[in-house]
Amino acid sequence: MKAALLALMAVLPAVAAADSHPEARRVLAIGGAVTEIVYALGQQDRLVGRDQTSTWPPEAASLPDVGYMRALSPEAVLSVSPDLILAEEGAGPPEAVSVLKSAGVPYVSVAESPDPAGVLRKVDEVAEVLAVPEQGRALHQRLAEELAEVSAKAAAVGAPRKVLFILSMQGGKLTVGGAGTSADGIIRLAGGQNAISGVQGYKPVTDEAVIAAAPDVILMMRRGDARADAQANGGDGQAEARAAALALPALAQTPAGRNGAVVMMDGLKLLGFGPRTGEAALELHDLLYEGS
Repeated sequence: MKAALLALMAVLPAVAAADSHPEARRVLAIGGAVTEIVYALGQQDRLVGRDQTSTWPPEAASLPDVGYMRALSPEAVLSVSPDLILAEEGAGPPEAVSVLKSAGVPYVSVAESPDPAGVLRKVDEVAEVLAVPEQGRALHQRLAEELAEVSAKAAAVGAPRKVLFILSMQGGKLTVGGAGTSADGIIRLAGGQNAISGVQGYKPVTDEAVIAAAPDVILMMRRGDARADAQANGGDGQAEARAAALALPALAQTPAGRNGAVVMMDGLKLLGFGPRTGEAALELHDLLYEGS
C-alpha cells in the first residue's frame, strides 16, 4: 500500500496556483463533485446555493437550486447573490458563463479529469480558492491513501473483467461510456477493462457492437434520491432496470447477459470523481470480483 501511495503521489502534476478568496462568504457551488468537496473541507456554512447535480451530502438539498450545471440561467445564478461562483469545468452554456463573468462576481472553473491525479488536483484547487490549506492537505492525504489502496488492488487483478457502462437505454438503444469518460476512468481505477474500445465519450452503439464487446459485467447508475446510496446493491426500485437491461436481445447474447451480471451504483458517487471516488472504486472493485 505504501508503495502504491508513493507511486500515485509521484504522478501528480504540479497544481497551478489559483486565486484565493478567503473573504468569500456567499459561495455558489456548481457541480456535484465541487459541492461535495466544499462539504468535505468543512466549508458548507459559506454555501448559499447549488446546482441540480449537487445531490450529496443529503443536507445540500436544503440549499437554493439554481438549475442544471450545463443549462444555467444567469438570472437564477445571480438570484442567490453569490460573492464567489465555484464551478466544475464544463458548466454552461458558454453564453451564460460569459454573462456571469461580466457581472463582476469572481468565477472559478475547477479542472476536471477522471483519474486519481485529477481528483486530488480538484481538491487542491477548491481548498486553494477557499483559502483553507490545512483542511485541503488533510483531505488530499485521506483521498490519496484510499486511491492508493484501490490502485494496489487493481494492479493485483490477473484477468480484468470487461465492463460495459450503460448511460441510457431509451427505446432499446444503448448509449454507453467510451474512452475519456468518467465511466471509463472509474472502471479502470477499479481494476476492470472498458468493454467498449475505439469509442470516445458517451455514444449510442449498435447491437452488433454490444455483442462484439462481450462484456462480463454490465454497469449502470442507480436512480433515485440520495437515500438510495445507503441501500444494498440491487435495493428497492432497481429490479425493473436490471430486468429491462437483461431483456435487450443484444445484451442477452453477452456473457454478462447470460450470467445476469448487472451491478448498479449511485451515479454521482460512481462518476463524480469527488471525495468519494476512492470509496466508489473500492465498492466497484468488490462488485466486479466478488467471490473471485
